[in-house]
Amino acid sequence: MDSSFCSVSGERIEKERLIEEIRDFMEKSPDSLYKIIIGSDSQPLSDNNADFVTAIVVHRIGNGGRYFWRRLNGQKFYNLRDRIINEVMLSINTSLEILDLLKEKIEIKFDFEVHVDIGEHGKTSSLISEVTGMIRAYNFNFKTKPESYAASSVADKHV
Repeated sequence: MDSSFCSVSGERIEKERLIEEIRDFMEKSPDSLYKIIIGSDSQPLSDNNADFVTAIVVHRIGNGGRYFWRRLNGQKFYNLRDRIINEVMLSINTSLEILDLLKEKIEIKFDFEVHVDIGEHGKTSSLISEVTGMIRAYNFNFKTKPESYAASSVADKHV
């Protein structure tokens, strides 16, 4: 998996710089409350391939935030379930990839969540218990639609 992310402007940054950018953002207002959220979304393509985007959102509660994203192109998927499971695994793997670095490099406290692009209504409703169970197995807090903005709004914007 590509270790680089993109800023909002599209500039590619490596993981170490990503952590520095998050730290710098949080240090500008150290008394604020923060939530770091990871969510993924995908877009099916006509040839059974899909593009995936994972977003890392740093939310300064009540006062805006920043986000970063990365794209993974061209994996084949023949059904919705497999594509959603891949979205969730991308979010979990990204969480595992950066969470220890965040805790090591950032002294300001933050809450952490994984957002999934599924909800109680629609085609993905039957996957809720399976997907949330996967996330719980890693001991991460999570949100589903309509509260899962990191996946259903931020990552969706770049798919």
